[in-house]
Amino acid sequence: MNFTKVVGVILVAVLGGMLVIGGCFYSGYNRAVGLDEEVKSAWAQVDNQLQRRFELIPNLVETVKGFAVQEQDIFLGVAKAREAYFQGKTVADKAQAAGMVESALSRLLVLRETYPELKSNESFLKLQDSLEGTENRLAVERQRYNDKVRALNTFARGVLGKLYASLASVSQAEYFEVPEAAKTTPKVDFSKKPAGG
Repeated sequence: MNFTKVVGVILVAVLGGMLVIGGCFYSGYNRAVGLDEEVKSAWAQVDNQLQRRFELIPNLVETVKGFAVQEQDIFLGVAKAREAYFQGKTVADKAQAAGMVESALSRLLVLRETYPELKSNESFLKLQDSLEGTENRLAVERQRYNDKVRALNTFARGVLGKLYASLASVSQAEYFEVPEAAKTTPKVDFSKKPAGG
């Protein structure tokens, strides 16, 4: 074999190797960016459902207030939880505030047992149905978001994925987990008598 052929084979091998390595970096970089964008898109859908929930809450509170004026602690809890959500900067902050809202809402909805006239109020029933639909959509979007976070985090924790994520300035995302306090069943106190009851 002559020297030029050896050099040519070596050059072809080096160029081929560089193309393969470059292709891997290009592919890995784009995958990290794509996964990051999927997480952001999924969070936007969760945020849309949370916004819908927060738009329904004032009407629900006002409807209930007409029947249960003395339940100020519940109304204040709902208002504080809403405010905490809008002040939240990270997914964790917003998830914690959303959990506070879920807890406050469940306490608010339990009032229908104490105030039977709420059960037959058309506005309350419509709002309750709208809220239940929103909660169902929110649960689906939260699951989709967490699935995207899992995919990104799994990739970013891999040997090469960590490198690609670092090159693309992509970091692991936070799961949207419901705080333990929001998972507890609200306590119902039937010893209070409704106004005029």
